[in-house]
Amino acid sequence: MTSPDPIRLVHITTVPQTLAFLRGQVAYMKSRGIEVSAVSSPGAELEKFGDQEGVAVHAVEMPRRITPVGDLVALFRLVRLFRKLRPHVVHAHTPKGGLLGMIAAWVVGVPGRVYTIHGLPLETATGIRRTLLRWTERVSCALARRVTAVSESLRRRAAAEGVCRAERITVLGAGTVNGVDAERRFAPSACPYEAAVARRACSIPSEVRVLGFVGRLVRDKGVEDLAAAWTELRERFPDLHLVIAGAFEPRDPVSAETRELLQSDPRVRLVGHVESMRSLYSIMDVVALPTYREGFPQVPLEAAAMERPVVATRVTGCVDAVVSGETGTLVEAREPHELALAVAAYLEDPALRRAHGTAGRARVLREFRPENLWLLTHWEYLELLGRIGSRARKPVPARRPLDLLIKRLIDVAGAALGLVALSPAILAISILVRLTLGRPIFFRQRRPGLKGAVFTLVKFRTMRPGKEPDAQRTPLLGRLLRTSSLDEIPQLWNVLVGDMSLVGPRPLLVEYLAKYSPRQARRHDVRPGMTGWVQVNGRNSLDWDRKFELDVWYVDNGSLRVDLKILLKTVRRVLGRKGITGPGGQKPVFRDADRAGETVAVSLERSAHG
Repeated sequence: MTSPDPIRLVHITTVPQTLAFLRGQVAYMKSRGIEVSAVSSPGAELEKFGDQEGVAVHAVEMPRRITPVGDLVALFRLVRLFRKLRPHVVHAHTPKGGLLGMIAAWVVGVPGRVYTIHGLPLETATGIRRTLLRWTERVSCALARRVTAVSESLRRRAAAEGVCRAERITVLGAGTVNGVDAERRFAPSACPYEAAVARRACSIPSEVRVLGFVGRLVRDKGVEDLAAAWTELRERFPDLHLVIAGAFEPRDPVSAETRELLQSDPRVRLVGHVESMRSLYSIMDVVALPTYREGFPQVPLEAAAMERPVVATRVTGCVDAVVSGETGTLVEAREPHELALAVAAYLEDPALRRAHGTAGRARVLREFRPENLWLLTHWEYLELLGRIGSRARKPVPARRPLDLLIKRLIDVAGAALGLVALSPAILAISILVRLTLGRPIFFRQRRPGLKGAVFTLVKFRTMRPGKEPDAQRTPLLGRLLRTSSLDEIPQLWNVLVGDMSLVGPRPLLVEYLAKYSPRQARRHDVRPGMTGWVQVNGRNSLDWDRKFELDVWYVDNGSLRVDLKILLKTVRRVLGRKGITGPGGQKPVFRDADRAGETVAVSLERSAHG
């Protein structure tokens, strides 16, 4: 049987600057054997994208404005180009790119047509322009075989505007355009010296506070409101400086008065477009985004990754990017005084800035890793072309809200009682670990939980640090803790705070997220557990194919009755010390679980009732 041809993928955007949002994703797709190319309007940015990502780029002029003749010419060129490239998937972004790309792909008969809604310009449009924008989106969505939105609030707004039915629109993971690289590109610990360099470059003294804004300097971004709020803040805080990263644009321009105010103020720094924002974020105490509409803004997530609180408006997209009262503050749009008050609250309270900044970074690391979004996007392509089974073919059964509430109450009660009842054992083990292995007493590791959200798992430490094999680094105490499962006791805390459940698939390593088949990945449709269906049906004596299938069985069939059965069986298994060693204790070898599952699925129902 011959393998299918490599997937040929074409990304299309109206302007090449939008392609920058695909940073990293292109390389990921190429590593999966996908041949990637890009189409956009001509310009230096298009050539730069092609050189940096190592992909073919094709220039087709696509005016942002509605130009019937220009649009027909662009459509003809796209049809001709697609016939030459013969893509399997055309993934269109932005309104004009979406419309022309979907029409051309439909004409040519491209089997995989994907349209991503990045935002709805019609939200702030009026009259005939609003009508035209709505019909543009409707046509793009109608011709696409898959429609995705970059945020949940955008999905709801698109449905409310009649652009597309809500059930046809998918939000991948937690949303965003491309995730945020919080471990490298936006890591505050990686730039201790950059803040000083950035302050010198902007001629800002080291001891003064800084308010930041990042974005296009247009009305829709709330720049008029930013300027009005600034006039209040500059009087209240004589040391405050405003740093603006972005350029004035001719489309939707700000008023001449606002432009003059910002350009003439000696405490305002207009630094223009900045390629790498990390150093500028590092000097900002607060970041403001008084925008009127968004899809899922990157700026609040980038700022949060840099541990900076964000004041944004309560509009589409921003409500997904900022958790008000936790990672920042949301205010009403077009209310500059409210914006100024929210910013002032952070300027006056360093502890609040630190708390919301820390919480923001933790959220970005937990929910918005680029690799997770890339993986889900790859699956969308494969499913669309029929190269893997659909993840939707066997949806997670909807459990009654009462059952979910009862399960959570059992988790909280069980974890709390367990921590209290086992406190003498926890203290004794802590002392033994401290005497035998030294510090730290607890082993902490990031693991994926519900929907792939990353949390920090806690266990007792059982090994010494070093490069020797595990067996050489594990003393007698460590072996005893592992074989008796006593090293797992601290995970009761993970259950108590909601990262885990008492019962569910065991949380594996974050690095496995990119290796799961779609079927295997369904184990993350429920909270991970301290024990699970695998643990009471063989544990490590099972191979990994079998373990993954048992996890999926639990996702599809779990109930309060099954949970109780698992908990009772777990006690017997732990006391009997069964299944501790075996093939399932080794590092998993990943292959297509959809195929592997066929060989074991027949016996699953039998084991469920055994």
